[in-house]
Amino acid sequence: MPELPEVEITCRIIAEDVEGKTVQRVLVRNPDLRWPVPDVLTEILPGQVIQAIRRRGKYLLFNCTDGTILLHLGMSGHLRVLSAATPPGKHDHVDIIFTDGNCLRLNDPRRFGAVLWTDDDPFQHPLLAELGPEPLDNNFTGAYLYNRSRNRKIAVKLFIMDSHTVVGVGNIYANEALFQAAIHPVRSAESLSEFEYENLATAIRSVLIAAIAAGGSSLRDFTVSDDRPGYFQQYLKVYGRTGEACYNCGESLQLIRLSGRATYFCLNCQN
Repeated sequence: MPELPEVEITCRIIAEDVEGKTVQRVLVRNPDLRWPVPDVLTEILPGQVIQAIRRRGKYLLFNCTDGTILLHLGMSGHLRVLSAATPPGKHDHVDIIFTDGNCLRLNDPRRFGAVLWTDDDPFQHPLLAELGPEPLDNNFTGAYLYNRSRNRKIAVKLFIMDSHTVVGVGNIYANEALFQAAIHPVRSAESLSEFEYENLATAIRSVLIAAIAAGGSSLRDFTVSDDRPGYFQQYLKVYGRTGEACYNCGESLQLIRLSGRATYFCLNCQN
């Protein structure tokens, strides 16, 4: 699944080609995504200008003249800006066609993505209203994590992966941040001190910034929208390295599962 760095990269690349363009029409080949593509999209969007593209969590928000498109890439979706005359592939479900002859095309093989519309404040949409802070914003701090974690017995890895705690800390980045902060992933959230949470907040931010700079993780079938693969997986310290030597101490890295998610760590370095 595309994680926050991949979605952020997609947002930046797509914005360069799409912001300021006027929609000519919308072509929906298959409306049966995670939620049905609303019929109103084909009626209301033509003639509107894409004024700005932003990201909230893993959602892309296309601010239009009279409302907002909420777009999610699902498990394996990706976006391309290309000529509207380009023949569609099997999994090309939605085209937003612009007056300049190009289109924004959503390809989603597993159809877990979404293309929705709202006339209201998008941040109050039911899918966004309860999300936690952005990990790169100033209000995401160790003090915030510490206060939110009181009386929480859940494993700290699952705590930081909860989008109500903070958005966008997927499995890869949770593993890497906990290693960087020297925190065992199974420890209960309430057991960490405020100092440890300061280190963890810093590590989360550091890992995500590095992933964005490297182009995302590009594991499995994800590539960013201009066909450049991500290279952050070359810099992973623990994820996917079961039995290999820890880069810090040389001990073999361990693998367990927490709520079904692969969890990698060093017994010697993470306490």
